[in-house]
Amino acid sequence: MSAPNTNEGAYRTSATDNAGSDDDDDRSTTSQNRPAEAQTDLDRASTLSNYDSDENQADKNAEADGALDIAKAIGKVSLGGDDNGDGDEDAGDGAAQEKSNESDHIHDYEDTPGLPSLARWIQTGEVSNILVLSGAGVSCNAGIPDFRTPGTGLYDNLAKYNLPYPEAVFDINFYRKNSGPFVSLASEIWPGLRHSPTLTHSFIKLLDDKGLLLRNYTQNIDGLEILAGVSEERIVECHGHFRTASCVNCFSPHDGTKAKEEIVQNRRAPKCRRCKGPVKPDIVFFGEGLPDRFGKLLRQDLEIADLIIVMGTSLMVAPVSLIPTMVHDDCRRVLFNRELVGDFNPGQGQQRDIFGCGDIDDTVHELCEMLAWEQELHVQNKKTRIGEAAELPQLAGDDSTTDSPVDRLVKDEIT
Repeated sequence: MSAPNTNEGAYRTSATDNAGSDDDDDRSTTSQNRPAEAQTDLDRASTLSNYDSDENQADKNAEADGALDIAKAIGKVSLGGDDNGDGDEDAGDGAAQEKSNESDHIHDYEDTPGLPSLARWIQTGEVSNILVLSGAGVSCNAGIPDFRTPGTGLYDNLAKYNLPYPEAVFDINFYRKNSGPFVSLASEIWPGLRHSPTLTHSFIKLLDDKGLLLRNYTQNIDGLEILAGVSEERIVECHGHFRTASCVNCFSPHDGTKAKEEIVQNRRAPKCRRCKGPVKPDIVFFGEGLPDRFGKLLRQDLEIADLIIVMGTSLMVAPVSLIPTMVHDDCRRVLFNRELVGDFNPGQGQQRDIFGCGDIDDTVHELCEMLAWEQELHVQNKKTRIGEAAELPQLAGDDSTTDSPVDRLVKDEIT
């Protein structure tokens, strides 16, 4: 994984809160307004080499080539948005389907697909293999800052660490020389300590429970999908996670619970028992490749996905930014964001793309109301709030225990 180009990326201004700056913007390269043919993973190897040593160049090129091979094999590198009328909607049925209580800002789905269309697709089983692609915007309501929003973003609040450049806190070569800044930061943001899943994370959990979630490709390292109860099998953490750890020199695995204890409680980097090198959690730093799981599952998921929901991301960096363009032509696409990004093209007579503009939790809540999932959403979310998971009402037919995913993870670490 390459370090970012500071001229384009380190202080790039993006939409605030639920859009724009997210974890995907911090482990890869920007691809602003380039021709479709240029928006490939080769950008990552060629553009973002500012902070990498020569010894990492071969690894970077291999990683970029591997991800691009996936795109070429599936034949979906192009960013064309000309899917007009390819969906299953029948324009002639529009009048019969109109709802009198529909919000003014949501159009009838036969003219321009909106949230009612999405609810109908889910309720009728027209979609049953849903990909979710999430960025830092889904976690902003949990109190976790994104990376680049001016004033509130993580990179604007790292002065106390005296870094040579903001991204150094996630640079593998810098960590080998000085692990202190990352250790201090990690002790503050470690999953399960302060931040609880949002309604959007709980929505992803409901999709999983109902057998609708094919996969959640998350660009975040906050672990809130796991804390929300989404099964690990259904999650691809594109930029890694804190649950396991390994040596940055010899790559030997290190006990994740002991790594957490050293970093969170003792505020120091663990040492490898084999080579005495520094150990870090298995999150992706600049100079490291994406997890093998990403490439292995993406190829098969793209073949069977019939809906992709993209939430809280700027879609500015490869390879994750390519996923919405790589799904097959019959796959419907939904964007929940504060601004329109990527090649999404809602309206204008097309029947494939939906854009839910605004706060992501608000949009998810509105959709769940249409699906009659509102009570389930709130009960599920309350279960996972840190410090608020006791004495919960159970839904009819719900035989789950009162232990939240947070509680279970804590117990697992203690035992």
